[in-house]
Amino acid sequence: MRTPAVSGQFYPRGKNDLRNEISRCFSNIKINERAAIGAVVPHAGYIYSGQTAAHVYSALPNADTFILIGPNHTGSGSPVSVSSETWSTPLGEVKSDLDMVKALPKKIIDTDELAHSHEHSIEVQLPFLQYRFKDFMIVSICMGMQDEETALEVGSEISVAVRKLKKKVVIIASSDFSHYKPEKIAREDDAYFIEPILELDTGKFYSRLYERAASVCGYGPIAAMLTASKNLGAKHATLLKYSTSGEVTRDTSAVVGYAGIVVE
Repeated sequence: MRTPAVSGQFYPRGKNDLRNEISRCFSNIKINERAAIGAVVPHAGYIYSGQTAAHVYSALPNADTFILIGPNHTGSGSPVSVSSETWSTPLGEVKSDLDMVKALPKKIIDTDELAHSHEHSIEVQLPFLQYRFKDFMIVSICMGMQDEETALEVGSEISVAVRKLKKKVVIIASSDFSHYKPEKIAREDDAYFIEPILELDTGKFYSRLYERAASVCGYGPIAAMLTASKNLGAKHATLLKYSTSGEVTRDTSAVVGYAGIVVE
């Protein structure tokens, strides 16, 4: 069992408090499901990025399996790892799709729990999924290596597994954008990085990241998601919401950027 590592930090520890906080994130947002294959969702504390995340979760369709790809902030475990454990949150338990895990070619993705044990980027997505949907499983992939070659291989492995099992899936890349930059610069840089994502162009995305020494923490998961989504038929992407931490803290001297994107 993968028990919560950041409840009481990134989101409330109590079940009722958590549901109330997620409900707050969805306030004034209508559920409007789209034919999404992939998505980009932030993973900061709910008070900062929860509403941007809710814009995406309000647009996602139900799926048999949600494939969650997040960066490895801790440095623990295998460089690219998938979890096979059941994950628990204050809202209950979510089972890993073991058939999907087994279907991954495992050329670059290892089965390893250590990388996931204290990582928040995937954990914080689960209560949103539990709030929106009742019957689903997950596949959780944590990326310590995020270079372009690795990301393309991860995306390829995911699409191979999905095609093999023919399940309805949605692939979620967990990432924040610019970190601790002045608001004006963060918004300009993030718009520059988001443009190639909306064009589904992973090569241009990496080029721009290197050009501006980006601090986008989940760039590998984003590229892996784009690769898998394109392999599974995605044709375009839409930015649903962009925000920064400065909108909450009122401190615009050093903000973190958050983008909510769906890929269809």
